[in-house]
Formats: sequence, C-alpha cells, structure tokens
Amino acid sequence: MTEALHLPAPSPDLVLAVDQRGEIRCLRCSPQVAPHVRDASGFSGTRLERFLAATTPPLAELVIEVVREQKPLTGILLRLPETADSPTLNVDLTPGGLTNDFRAQQVLLTFSRPTSSTPPPEHYGLVGESPALRELLRKIELYGPTDAALIVTGETGTGKELVAKALHDASHRDNAPFVAVNCSAISEELLESELFGHEKGAFTGAVRSHRGRFERADGGTLFLDEIGDMPLHTQTRLLRILETGEVERVGGEQVKKVDVRVVAATNVPLEQAVGEGKFRADLYHRLSVLRLHLAPLRQRSDDIPLLVAHFLKELSTKYGRTIQRLTQEAMELLQSYLWPGNIRELRNIIERVFIETQNEVIGVRAFSEWVQERRAFSAGIALPKPEKIAPPYPLLTELEERHPNQLLDLDAETIRVAWQASHGNLSATARHLGIHRATLYRHLDRLGLDREALSTPSEAGAPP
Repeated sequence: MTEALHLPAPSPDLVLAVDQRGEIRCLRCSPQVAPHVRDASGFSGTRLERFLAATTPPLAELVIEVVREQKPLTGILLRLPETADSPTLNVDLTPGGLTNDFRAQQVLLTFSRPTSSTPPPEHYGLVGESPALRELLRKIELYGPTDAALIVTGETGTGKELVAKALHDASHRDNAPFVAVNCSAISEELLESELFGHEKGAFTGAVRSHRGRFERADGGTLFLDEIGDMPLHTQTRLLRILETGEVERVGGEQVKKVDVRVVAATNVPLEQAVGEGKFRADLYHRLSVLRLHLAPLRQRSDDIPLLVAHFLKELSTKYGRTIQRLTQEAMELLQSYLWPGNIRELRNIIERVFIETQNEVIGVRAFSEWVQERRAFSAGIALPKPEKIAPPYPLLTELEERHPNQLLDLDAETIRVAWQASHGNLSATARHLGIHRATLYRHLDRLGLDREALSTPSEAGAPP
C-alpha cells in the first residue's frame, strides 16, 4: 500500500509531489491556476518532465536542477501560459523527502506582481565581490581623491577604462569632463592633433582650429588607453605637458594652461618597452606614481554569476524582454573557462545566447556552438575543467562529434543509437546526447517514439 504524501500546510496555487522515479503522485491546483494547467486532474503517474513540457515549459529545466542539487530556488517570475490575459506567478521550488518511500519534489507557485530584483553589488559600475575586486575598490577609494598620475595594467578586456572612470568618479573632479582616447586606434599622423589640438592650416586638411583632448578634459581626467603604442615623438610632447601643465596646439604659437589628471593604461609591460627603447623611461616614471593592476577574469570566477546577472539585466532593457538566469550547469561551464578575452568576452557570449534563446532561463545547451568554436580556435585555452567541478554531462560527446548537424534537431536514428548505447536507460540516453531528460521527452513526443520503437532496429540498419 502506498503511503500518503504529506504536503505543506500553507496551500499554494499549485503543488506537485514527485516520487523517486520522477512520476507525479499528487497534484493540487487552485481554481485560479487550473484554467492555465491543462487537464490538471489527469496527470497522476505522469513523468514530471512531460507534465511541465505540456503546461509550463520554462519550469522543466529549473525543476530538474532543484531535484539534482537538492537546493531550493525562490522568486522566479513566470507567466502561465504566455497569453495576454494570463497571470504572472512567483515560483518557489523546494526539495523535500516526504516519506521513506518517496523522495518527493514540491513545486510551489504563488501569484505575485513582478518586483524589481536586488541588483548585483556595484561600485562605480564595477560588479563583483571577489577579494581581487574588493582590493581594487579599496585602492580606487584611496587613489581617487589625489591628483597623482596613475597607470592601470591588466589583460585586454579586464575593464581598464571602467576603472579609470571609477577613479574619476571618486575624485573631486567628478563634475568635470572624463575624456578617453585609445592611442592604438588613431594613426601616428593624427594622434598629436587629437591629443593636443591643431590650428587652422597646420597641415593639409586642417580647415579649422581643433580643440584637443587635453583641452576638452580641462578640470577633469584624461584616460590614455594603450599608451604603450604611443610614438616616441608624441611621448616627448606628453612628458612636457605633464611637467608644465601647458598644452600647445599643432601649428600654434600660444600655450594654454590645463588642469588635467592623466590616467594611463596598458596591457603590455611598459618596463620591457623601456628596456627595448620603445617607451621613454622619464615618461614611464612620471606616469607610474600610482599603479593599479586588474586581475584577469579567470582569477575572479566567483564574480561571474554577478557579472552574468548584471549583463542579463542590461540586455533585458536593451532588447525589451526578460531572461532571468542561467542554469547551474551553464554557470559552472562559464566558471570553468579561462576567458582569454576576460569580461568583454563574457559580455559578448551572454549577449549572443540572449539573442538566440527564447526561454526565460538559459541552459547549458545554448552554449554548445560556442564551445565548439572555442575548441576549434585554440585547444590550449578551451574549457579546462578544475577538478572540483564535475560536469553533469559532456558538452561534446563522441555522438555529437559524429553528428555535428543534429545537435539542435535530433532525429529518430540518432536517439535510437544513443538509447542502445545507454542500454535502454533514458537518463543515460539524455546524458549521452548532452541534453536534459525534459528535452529528450519532447523529441520523443515529436517523433512519436516509445521504448518499443527505440528497441526496434531502424529499417536503414536492419538486416535484409
């Protein structure tokens, strides 16, 4: 005799209890939710994934994650179903063992109006809570109020301009201009004109006078990015401005006093450039009164979830739709990658999958094409897995490598091969294919396949 399941006392709008085989043993709907859950009374004994796929597809991946991790998720916003008049629900997913015979999974849905979620910690636009970021913020608070020249070092994509802006915002110059210039993005012929300005007729094409970046930044901060690429003759003029506080336009005869704090940045060792004669030693010492080094993202993996949440919020505003989060597997994937392009690379891939994903949650499969690209690009930097992270299933299995075009649209034969290789175990079949069981069930329903059909050899593979 099956023991009764004891459900929590406060009655939510929808309660599911699921046994250890993943089958629904109890389902309770409130009258408000029932119209949005098709045939709610007839789902007892149904696989949880099939119930969710038929009623609330965005929940399927979340519930599987909660079952696996045995950790609750709260405050997930969901619309059931996606029609103009359907209500917005607040979803709490809580794992719990209800009896000795059943390892049950409760899925609790309660009505609520959408509320603004707590934003990730931000300081001067910098997101994260890692020790490296906290130390950086401490130094920004310390160095910001001074007028000393400063060099920011770090790999490409670590956010050097953002740090320069943070220094500006933390200073008494925060109401004055912040002006940025990338020294490597402007030709040698035009760089001096951009920095120092020029007078009309100073050179061919100078049809009118031009204020340089130093003049525009007067009273504020000038950020010189990639200063290691600045030509030597331009370095000489820059050194004079730093020493005298006076700027002279190209082709001009008058000097103008400017009050500018200079923050420079480089992703190459300036000490090496000085030794090779490519950078003036006196300018180097003038600029490096203070130094800030930005840790690469691979040393700040704990900040990746906060950065992802920040980017999702930005992209939701940009594209006018909401994606709430990544699944745990997807987040572990991102945290295990070395990120040679650092925060900029992370931002780009999040925007890419945001555009390509139509669900409210981004799963690990959304990154499969990117994974292949990274592996093809460089085997040396592609997704090394720390020992502490055991991937829930391989992203690129042998089957996927044999069938690279069938990742998104699995056919019956591909599923049958995986089924037989997994000895008839559906969970193992899903892992072999690199997809969730819910996704596998959707493919089975679409193709009209059951266990008997999977066990039957295909006509193409059957002996004559």
